Amino acid sequence: MNASGAVPALLVASLNPGKARELRALVEAAGYQVVTPADIGLAADAYEESGATYEENGAGKALHYARLSGRVTIADDSGIEVDALGGRPGVQSARYGGPGLDDTGRNRLLLDELRGIPEERRTARYVAVAVVARPDGESRAFRGVCEGRVTGTPRGAGGFGYDPLFFHPPFGATFAEVDPARKHEVSHRGRALRALATFLAGAEGRRFLGGPA
Repeated sequence: MNASGAVPALLVASLNPGKARELRALVEAAGYQVVTPADIGLAADAYEESGATYEENGAGKALHYARLSGRVTIADDSGIEVDALGGRPGVQSARYGGPGLDDTGRNRLLLDELRGIPEERRTARYVAVAVVARPDGESRAFRGVCEGRVTGTPRGAGGFGYDPLFFHPPFGATFAEVDPARKHEVSHRGRALRALATFLAGAEGRRFLGGPA
């Protein structure tokens, strides 16, 4: 906290426009001010996510940007885990198929791998780990999971990543077919960031942010 007792704006560490938009909306909904690297003129290359787990990638990214900016920073890593593929692409979701593919290409590749597998056997889950880190290296991680299955064809124009393929049975729709606010209520990233916000609102979180417990 600063001298007035206010929490300084938290940096959201993502150069992915879709993810940055979601992170910003979710963190601001929890009552915190947010800035992006572009807002503060932080010119930095994308962090290379080379960890074996979501936790490693999220923490690495959050700490990297916290040290560059001198700000408390929030980052996440996420992926889709498909049971019929042994949990792939998982932590490799953003890099699935190699650097030449965009979201559409990765979705097409996933459907190709699942060709011939009936939809009822395409159970999957979205997993996200949100990490808040301080420039001194201290960090906390929070995990969120949302169950669903992979559709046979892309559906909807909203969201990003694998949202057009991720069917959430309680909605009867893919994440790309529903309003973002409705998606955030149940999404992996929404759950992880709500847990993070609950932490920051408590005594330990206030100490983490530099204020009195």
